[in-house]
Amino acid sequence: MKVIYTYTDEAPALATHSFLPVIEAFAGKTGVDVETRDISLAARILAHFPDRLTEAQRVPDSLAELGELAKTRAANIIKLPNISASIPQLKAVIKELQDAGYAVPDYPEDPSTDADRAARAAYDAVKGSAVNPVLREGNSDRRAPASVKKFARSHPHSMGKWSPESASHVSTMSDGDFRHSETSVTVAEATELRIEHAAADGTVTVLKASLPVLAGEIVDAAVLRKNALDSFLAEQVADAKAKGVLYSVHLKATMMKVSDPIIFGHAVKGYFADVFAEYGADLASVGADPNDGLASVLTALAKLPAAKREAIEAAITAAYSSGPALAMVDSGRGITNLHVPSDVIIDASMPAAIRSSGQMWNADNQQQDTKFVIPDSSYAPLYAETVDFCREHGAFDPTTMGTTPNVGLMAQKAEEYGSHDKTFEIAAAGTVRVVDTASGATLLSHDVDAGDIWRACQTKDAPIRNWVELAVSRARATGAPAVFWLDETRGHDAQVLKKVRAQLAELDTDGLTLEILAVAEATRYTLARAKAGEDTISVTGNVLRDYLTDLFPIMELGTSAKMLSIVPLMNGGGLFETGAGGSAPKHVQQLVKENHLRWDSLGEFLALAVSLEFLAESDDNPGAAVLGKALDEATGKLLENGQSPSRKVGELDNRGSHFYLALYWAQALAAQTDDAELAKVFAPLAERLAADEDKIIGELNGVQGHPVELGGYYYVDKSKTDRIMRPSATLNSAIAEF
Repeated sequence: MKVIYTYTDEAPALATHSFLPVIEAFAGKTGVDVETRDISLAARILAHFPDRLTEAQRVPDSLAELGELAKTRAANIIKLPNISASIPQLKAVIKELQDAGYAVPDYPEDPSTDADRAARAAYDAVKGSAVNPVLREGNSDRRAPASVKKFARSHPHSMGKWSPESASHVSTMSDGDFRHSETSVTVAEATELRIEHAAADGTVTVLKASLPVLAGEIVDAAVLRKNALDSFLAEQVADAKAKGVLYSVHLKATMMKVSDPIIFGHAVKGYFADVFAEYGADLASVGADPNDGLASVLTALAKLPAAKREAIEAAITAAYSSGPALAMVDSGRGITNLHVPSDVIIDASMPAAIRSSGQMWNADNQQQDTKFVIPDSSYAPLYAETVDFCREHGAFDPTTMGTTPNVGLMAQKAEEYGSHDKTFEIAAAGTVRVVDTASGATLLSHDVDAGDIWRACQTKDAPIRNWVELAVSRARATGAPAVFWLDETRGHDAQVLKKVRAQLAELDTDGLTLEILAVAEATRYTLARAKAGEDTISVTGNVLRDYLTDLFPIMELGTSAKMLSIVPLMNGGGLFETGAGGSAPKHVQQLVKENHLRWDSLGEFLALAVSLEFLAESDDNPGAAVLGKALDEATGKLLENGQSPSRKVGELDNRGSHFYLALYWAQALAAQTDDAELAKVFAPLAERLAADEDKIIGELNGVQGHPVELGGYYYVDKSKTDRIMRPSATLNSAIAEF
C-alpha cells in the first residue's frame, strides 16, 4: 500500500510544494512510498483534451485513476481541498491555459456542433463537485481531534457578540421549492430508468436515456417552480428594504452545479428587476448571463454601444439606491453578494456570519444585521434555528462548548450532490416523469412549467447500511448520543428511515442513545447540548454533512480546516480529507502580493497521521505506526507553542509552520522507544534542525514583504513555486541530505 497525496488548487497546492518533501523524506525511512496525483481543476481540464495538446502537454486522468483505486483495499488517499468550479472560475482557468499555450477549447455557452457538444460535455464533467463523488466510495467520519479541541478551549478564537435585538434572520420558501415537491420511491429490483418530458401536445423528449438502478435503491424527484421562486425573491428584496437590513443570498452554486447557478441568476434578476425588465434583450444580445453573477453582466456591458452601456449602468446604480443594501464580499472593491456565485457558498458564508454576531459587511465596511435568503427550505432550518438560538442565548463560548462530530451519508454519490446529471431547466410546460424502461411504468412525475428546475437523485442501499453501522460504531466508541437528522414528512427521508430502522434492528444498540429528529428539532437539540458543553454525534445526509462540518467546527475551533475527516471506503481502503478550502483564494492573493502564505496545514498533518496508522495496520508496518504516532505528538506541540501560520507579513507563515512540524516530528521520532533503530536514524536530523532553527526561520521570514510570480493562478509554474515555497537553503539541504 502507498500513500497517495493529491495535488489540488490554490493555497493547499502551494502548501504541498513546501510540505511534500518533508513527508517523502520521513516516510522513506520506514519504507513507505508516497506518490502524488494531480487532480487540480487545470489538470482535470487538460486530461479531457489530449488530442488538442502536444505530447509534452498531456496529463493523465488522475481523478479517474483514483476513482478506481478508491474501490479497492489498496486505497490510501490523502485528499486536499480542491476547487469545485463555478462557470466563471471554469472560464478563467480555460483562458489561463489558452494564454499559456494549451489549445483547450472555449467553454461553449450554446453548443451547436458535435465538437461544441463534446467540449461542453467534457467541461460539464469537470465543473462543480467533480472530484468528491468520484473518490467518496465510503461514508464520512468527521470530528475534531482531542488535541485540537483541547487547544481551542485553552486558546479560544474570537466570537462576535450577539444582541437580543438583532434583526438578522433566515428567509426560505414555504412552498414551490424542492423540499415541498419531493416524491420518492424505493426500487425493488435492479432495472433501468429513463427521464422524459411530455409536452402538452404529446411530444416526448428524453432528458436522460439511461439511469441504471440497483435493488433497494432510493430514487427521488423534485421541482423548484420558477414563478414561486421569483415571487419569493421579490418579497425578500422588498422586506429587506422595509426592515433596513442587508440583503444576501446563500447557495451552493459549486456543488449543486446545475440548479443553484440558475437560482442565483434568478436572485440577480430579482434584485435588478427593473434593469432586466427594460434592458434584458440588450444584455442577452452580448451574452450577459445573470447565472454567472453581476460581475459577468458588468463585464458584458463593454460590448454594447456607449450610450446603451451608460444607460444600463445608470439603471444598475438606480437599483442600488432604490433596493435594500447588499451584503458585501469585498467592500473595498465593491464586490457584492450577487457578483459571483462561488463567492457566497452557503456552508462557508453562513457560519462566518453567525460567528460575526449574525451580521455581514455593508458597503461602508461596517457590520450590519442581515436577511439571509436561502430559497430551498430543505436545509434552511439549520441556519434559521442557529440564528434564532444565538439571538436568544448569545454567542457560543469556544472554551466550554461541546463538540459535534458527524457521520455523513455520502458514499457512491449519495443524495443531492449526485444529482447534477439528472437536473434540468425545463424548456416548456408539460410533465416530467421517471419511467421504468422495461415495464413502461411511471415511478415518479411532476407537472412543470417553462423555467422550472427539476431534479432526480439516487441513494443506494449499501451506503445507507454502511452509514447506519458507522453511526452505531461511533456512538458506541464515544458514548455520545447519535442523532439521525431525518424528517418523516419529507419524501426522501421517509424512504431512508425505513432502511435505518430495519438496519438498527439488526445491530446491537443496547445502552446507546439514538434519536431521529427533523432538521429544525435536531438543530435545537444539538445547539442546546453544545451550549451546555455536551457532545452530540450528528448523523446526516450528504448536504447536511457538508453544512454541519463547517458550521460547528467554525464555532468550536475557528475553522473547519482543523477537523479530522476519515472516509472508511466500503471496499476496505481509506480516504483521508484535510478540511475546507473556502478561504484559499485570499491566501493566494496575499502570497502573490507579500510572499506570505497564511494557509494552515493542520488538516494535512491530521490526515497524514491517520493515513500512516491505516497503512501500518494494513501492511503490518510497525515503523509507519511509529511515524504516525510521532506526527500526532508533533502536531500537538506545534499547536501548544503557537506556531500555526500568522496572518501578518514578516511573521511565521505556512512554510515556517512546516519547519516546526518537521523539527518536532524528528524530535519525537528520535525520543520514542518503540523502534530504537528509527530513533537512531532521526536523531541527527532532529539535532541539525534544532541547531539551525534561528537561521532557517530567518531565511523563511526574510523573503516576505515582496511580490512573487507563480507563473499562473490555476496552473502554476511548479519550478517557480518550488523556489517560492522552499526559500530556506539550510532547511532544503537538511531534508535532502537526510
